[in-house]
Amino acid sequence: MMELAWPLVVWSGFYLAVVSLLLTKFMKNSGRLPPGPPGWPLIGNIFDLDAAAHHTLAKISNKYGPIVWLRLGAVNTMVVSSAEAAMDMFKNHDLSFAGRTTNEALRVHCYDEGSMALGQYGPYWRMLRRICTTELFTNSRINGTESLRMKCIDNMIRWIWDEAKITKNPKDAEFFTSIAKAIELGGRPNIADFFPFLRWLDPQGIKRKMRCDMAYTHKFAYGFVEERILERKNGKKNTKKDFLDVLLDFQGNQRDGEPENISEKNIGIMILELFAASTDTTTSTIEWALTELLRNPSIMRNVQAELDQVLVQNKMEEVDVGSLRYLQAVVKETLRLHPPVPLLIPRRAMDDTKFMGYSVPKDTQILVNVWAIGRDPVFWDDPLSFKPERFLSSNIDYKGRHFQFIPFGAGRRICVGMSLAHRTLHLALGSLIQSFEWALEDGVTPENMDMTERLGVALRKADPLKTVLKLRVGKYKGRND
Repeated sequence: MMELAWPLVVWSGFYLAVVSLLLTKFMKNSGRLPPGPPGWPLIGNIFDLDAAAHHTLAKISNKYGPIVWLRLGAVNTMVVSSAEAAMDMFKNHDLSFAGRTTNEALRVHCYDEGSMALGQYGPYWRMLRRICTTELFTNSRINGTESLRMKCIDNMIRWIWDEAKITKNPKDAEFFTSIAKAIELGGRPNIADFFPFLRWLDPQGIKRKMRCDMAYTHKFAYGFVEERILERKNGKKNTKKDFLDVLLDFQGNQRDGEPENISEKNIGIMILELFAASTDTTTSTIEWALTELLRNPSIMRNVQAELDQVLVQNKMEEVDVGSLRYLQAVVKETLRLHPPVPLLIPRRAMDDTKFMGYSVPKDTQILVNVWAIGRDPVFWDDPLSFKPERFLSSNIDYKGRHFQFIPFGAGRRICVGMSLAHRTLHLALGSLIQSFEWALEDGVTPENMDMTERLGVALRKADPLKTVLKLRVGKYKGRND
């Protein structure tokens, strides 16, 4: 939050009169608010947080309880930090809290309006959700693209083994560089999010930078749409439908009462969102999993032993995941300790709501600290230790039914791509462990590994994992070799 200090000093004086009037009106109209730390005039509780907001919010909740009230500038915020409160929220108030709080950076090019993850709850969002759940992410549709994922995994293993000497397509490299910058900007603290009257000034230049990066990534994704539309006009059709085909087929195939067709621009946004979600949250989870396995060599040996026993000399495939119980437990334990989005995507109260005895005003931002919930000693024995075995004798999963473990969220806004992420995580991690022996660099030991986190849109290691690899004898064999 230190990067906000100077802009806050400059602009807070201008905001004094407006905030005073708003606070007076708010205090008159509000009921009993949840407890929380006292805030400063104008800026509220902004400086109670730091770069690791999920950590500081967990500490605040330890003092004030599982539901905490904060004022971040002009933004009223409620933080949920216990499984009990999360269960009440998702079971009894899911619709009331189904809105989204979207930051200024992600409004660039109207990205949020066409987004599945960030779009406001309403008819258009419900149409997108229906398409995703009945057309895009069904088991049959995901099964139909399995060969593509297998090919990508093979290419990844070959690329790693060839010491990253394969030349990348410059356009691909530029796309992933741009999307990485956009993801970073999307998670950066922005004074304009806390003081809406400053939006038009863009005092930190975040929106300007985002506009540049998003322009390129959106053009890249929309290029796929234009190319496919042209192919269809020329009579060329794919033998196997992919996600883009499904979205294009939906045009002109609406149900009664649904809004207008998905525009070609918004189809591009959906494709871009699939790229962004898969490149950031999935890779961060795999990095954390390998980090924890290198900190716990005995657990790494257990995973390798299971892979060798179940797969024998075969390369891992998605059908094998169900037989790899210990690998599944490792993925679950990684998601418990290192959820990719530790505060979930912020929700917004769509109406004035009574929640667990408190009054939650309309438009309140709602953060669910799944990082804190996953480390709650009430539900987890030895919660700070990496112990995959805890899941071997438990039926707890991350499908939104067990509220002590909700890394993908819960309720109607649970991550729609969870089933695809489930397959990709296990296939990629299992293939990496099966193919290589992993070791730490000289001078680095399991005891002194840097576990510092960097919170952007996703939770990543601040110091990227660096390892020494050796091919496991007889284990790497490409599918076409």
